[in-house]
Amino acid sequence: MNLHRTPIPVEKAIQHVMQHKPAARVEEIGLNQSHGRILADDIQATHAIPPFPKSPYDGFAILAADTVRASREAPVSFLVTEKVGAGQRACRPLRSGEAVRIMTGAEIPEGATCVAMFEICQTDERAGKTYMTIKRKMEDGQNIIARGSETEEGEVLVRSGERINPGIQALLATFGYANVRVYRKPRVGVYATGTELLDVDQPLEPGKIRNSNAYMVLAQIERSGGAPVYFGKLADDFDTCYQAVKQSLSDVDILITTGGVSVGDYDLMPDIYEKLGAEVLFNKIAMRPGSVTTVASLDNQLLFGLSGNPSACYVGFELYTHPFIQSYLGNTNPYHKVIDAELGSDFPKPNPFTRFVRGFMVYEEGKVCVYPAGMDKSAVVTSLAYSNVLIVLSGGTRGYKQGDGVYAILLEDNQGAQEFHL
Repeated sequence: MNLHRTPIPVEKAIQHVMQHKPAARVEEIGLNQSHGRILADDIQATHAIPPFPKSPYDGFAILAADTVRASREAPVSFLVTEKVGAGQRACRPLRSGEAVRIMTGAEIPEGATCVAMFEICQTDERAGKTYMTIKRKMEDGQNIIARGSETEEGEVLVRSGERINPGIQALLATFGYANVRVYRKPRVGVYATGTELLDVDQPLEPGKIRNSNAYMVLAQIERSGGAPVYFGKLADDFDTCYQAVKQSLSDVDILITTGGVSVGDYDLMPDIYEKLGAEVLFNKIAMRPGSVTTVASLDNQLLFGLSGNPSACYVGFELYTHPFIQSYLGNTNPYHKVIDAELGSDFPKPNPFTRFVRGFMVYEEGKVCVYPAGMDKSAVVTSLAYSNVLIVLSGGTRGYKQGDGVYAILLEDNQGAQEFHL
C-alpha cells in the first residue's frame, strides 16, 4: 500500500471527478412519476392555448356591431337563442339581433364578436322567449380570449435540462404528454465500513457506535437525484470487503464507501482500490473536514471513498459526489450555488486549509448571514441536523470575526451553478 499522500486543492479535486462524468442516459416514465426528474427533451406545445376563442366571464355572446347605438336612453335587446357552458359548443352560428348565454371558459359561438358580462345585462321573458338588454356600446373582441393568445402550436415551452416541478407537470398534462423522456437516475451503491458499527436498532455496546453515515448518505443521494442502493455494513476484514466491493460494482453506476480511507491499520480501502486495479484520482485534499476523501476510477465507474467521520463524510459527498450524480442527470448546472454572505458569529479557529463549516443561513437587515450550526469537529453529527449551507473559510487565516465576508455553498437550492469557484 502506498501511504504517500499529497494534498490537492478542492477545486482541482472537483475537476478530476467531473472529467469522468458519463454520457447521460435517457428513459421514458409516466407523467405521475416525473416530479423532480430532469427533462431530456424540449417540451413543445402540441396545440394552441387556448385551442379556440373562449369567454373569460359569464355573460352573453353577441355582435358588437348591434350595440353601436346602445345607451341608457336607447337600450338594445337581443333574443337569447341558447345557453353554452364550458365544454359545450353553440348549435349554430350567431345572427344579428341574437345572443347566446355563455359561461366562463366556453367556446365563443361562430359569428359572435364580443361578450357582454352578465353584470351589465338585463334579461326578461316575452311571449315565452328570453331576451337580453344592454345599455352600452361594445367593441369587437371585447371580453374574448383569442385562440393561441397564450401559446401557439409548436412553441417551445420548457427546455431540456429543466427539473420538472408541479407547474411543468401541469404543462405536460395540458399538452397530452402521458409519458415523458427524462435522464435516468444513476444507481448509487453504499457500504458503511467499520467493525465498530452497530445497526440503528441495536443497543449500544462498549467501543461501538450506531451506523449514522449510511442513512445520511442514502438521504444525500436521494436529495441529489440518484437512486440509492444500500448494501449494508462491512467489518474491517480485507477479503470480505474486497469481495463485497468487487461484486457490487456490476449492480450500480457509482459506489460509495464510508470509512477506511485513512492510513490506519484497519483502513482497507486504499489496498482494495489497488487490488481492483482502480486508478486513484486523489487521496488527500487541502480541506477540513474530509481531507482523506478518496476517489478512484475503474472501467468508467467512480468509487467514492468518504470519511468515516459524519461531518467529513457529509462535506465530501456534497463537494464531489453531488455534482457527479447531477452530471448523470444531464443537469447543465451540476454544482451547488456559491453566494457571498456575512459571518454571523466569531469563528476563532485558525484555518491552515480551506474549511467547510456546517451552518445555516438567515436574512438579517437585508443581507444574508450564515452561522455555524454547532461544534466544528469532523466526527460531530449533531451540527448536521440544522445545516443548509457550508460556510467556506479560506485557508491560511487565523480565524474569522462576526461580520466578515465569507462564501456560502447552498445545499438545498435546486437551481445549481454551471461552475464551482471559491
